[in-house]
Amino acid sequence: MWTSTRADSSPGARVRVRCYFFAMAAIWKGAISFGLVNIPIELRTAVRDNDGISFRQLHEKDLSPIHMDRICNLEDKTVPYSEIVKGYEYTKGKFVVITDEELKAAQPGSSKALDIIDFVQESEIDPRFFETPYFCVPQKGGERAYALLRETIRNTKMVGIGKFALRQRESLAAIKVIGDAIVLEVMRFGNELVPATEFTFPSAKEVKPQELSMAEQLVAQYSTTFDASKYTDDYRAYIMRLIDDKLKGKEISTEETAEPEGTPVLDLMARLRESLEQGRKRAGGDAEAAAEEGEEAAREAKAEEQEEEPKKAKKGTRSKSRKTA
Repeated sequence: MWTSTRADSSPGARVRVRCYFFAMAAIWKGAISFGLVNIPIELRTAVRDNDGISFRQLHEKDLSPIHMDRICNLEDKTVPYSEIVKGYEYTKGKFVVITDEELKAAQPGSSKALDIIDFVQESEIDPRFFETPYFCVPQKGGERAYALLRETIRNTKMVGIGKFALRQRESLAAIKVIGDAIVLEVMRFGNELVPATEFTFPSAKEVKPQELSMAEQLVAQYSTTFDASKYTDDYRAYIMRLIDDKLKGKEISTEETAEPEGTPVLDLMARLRESLEQGRKRAGGDAEAAAEEGEEAAREAKAEEQEEEPKKAKKGTRSKSRKTA
């Protein structure tokens, strides 16, 4: 949770933001059902949203906020909340009304239990299924059973799959272990994933061995241990500086960043060689051997291309001769 105090929006005014973080309230309380064992838990968020930067819509000439009214298309007037119902548009302009009572009756029967249905290998699950993680915090009396489930999952290297009711809808979930915590990750259902077959992707046959060798060396040059602190939200930092500069009355530059262009196929080897050279400078002496190997691979690729050119020319001459005959 955070609160902020702001000065007026006149040039030179300053913005002061004071942040206060408190423990998040539990979003769900219930039990994980593991066979005949029930483990009382509560779900606490495992991620924190980066304080979002929101913008209000304003009337340009007087900077007055714009309000969105609930206007009835037929009567062209504002409708009070008490007269608003939910409707599903089954065809253009035609609706079927669904009441709150009917929606409540459609909710899953148990909202206080998460039943583990299966245990599977995490490597078998497409990463696109995973959506939002939560810490499963044990409740009083459930610590021993909690530790038992945690160590069982850790030792078997399996992931529990179950279903439960969250925010008035049925949700799929994975139960895994991170450190000393059992983590519940809300999952998408299978019909929510877009099949890769809907798109066309290049074949691996188009990749030359020499190009692959150089690309792998480039990856090796940039390989390191993961450190989350290295990766920051530069866009948010830029927007906050922009807001602060505008409040100070500074002149703002609005130059657009050039869009990166794709690398032409003919330039691919040259770009890989340049990338390896840059990587050598970036990493220092440790990358010299890798760069030399890359240069050797480039020389081999160039020699191979030179060998293929006469063959292609000869083949073209034969085809031309057949057409003439």
